[in-house]
Amino acid sequence: MTARFALIDVFHDGAFTGNPLAVVSGAEPDTATMQAMTRWFNLSETVFLLPPTDPGADYRARIFTLAHELPFAGHPTLGACHAWAALGGRPRETGRIVQECGAGLVPIRQDQDRLAFAAPRLLRAGPVDDATMREIVAVLRISPEQIVEARWCDNGPGWVGVMLRSAEEVLAVEPVRRIEGRIDIGLVGAHPPGGEVAWEIRTLFSDGAGALVEDPVTGSFNAAVAGWLRETGRATGPYIAAQGTALGRRGRIFVAYDGADWIGGRTLTVAEGILPLDLSALTPRQP
Repeated sequence: MTARFALIDVFHDGAFTGNPLAVVSGAEPDTATMQAMTRWFNLSETVFLLPPTDPGADYRARIFTLAHELPFAGHPTLGACHAWAALGGRPRETGRIVQECGAGLVPIRQDQDRLAFAAPRLLRAGPVDDATMREIVAVLRISPEQIVEARWCDNGPGWVGVMLRSAEEVLAVEPVRRIEGRIDIGLVGAHPPGGEVAWEIRTLFSDGAGALVEDPVTGSFNAAVAGWLRETGRATGPYIAAQGTALGRRGRIFVAYDGADWIGGRTLTVAEGILPLDLSALTPRQP
């Protein structure tokens, strides 16, 4: 039994500059195997592309991190859509693709040379409690005075959004490397007006093994930030955000307010191939 896989560069600004994603299609392994395959790929997320169960969807996506399954994530949504279309997928409705995932149905559209998804609703919003804020300040190794505003930005991954005084301060953060328990922190800071990008984004999460990991580009957090900036009047029209700068990447996220908060980015297939799912025949016998 085999499956297909593709490695997709999502939110890139030129090949090998975005967030890599593995998309597996053509088979439906059990959940434990999906999680094991995700750990083996060792990317921030792996998506399993499946037939839809909802009549309003074009395809279904199960999204895994190294530690657990997610109901929704942004760069896997765009990467899964890219892979589905490359495999010959045709939407039920012209100009509108619908992904089914743990968070429900997510609309996706073609936006010039990019794909864009409509930001899903937040599962948790509002102010952050004092105990969580103390933990975040300690993890980020910053002073409380640097924080302009903090709020829950949970739309699947449990992001806490932390706005600092500038993009420069965001890029200067040097967090701890290890942490007990689970934490998901997103940082945002403004660039000076008139530049190529308006906002700098960084996201940090625990990997389930005690390490704090930085994600190259994170669609889910950018989706929550788009709503945050719109609601507070900090953004009133389209803008471009940068992410991955601290990792030597050039992630670019294109945000538009057009009946929804649309989160767009470029996608590119970098590699593809076949995966064997029955590895018993390949396992060397013990002498």
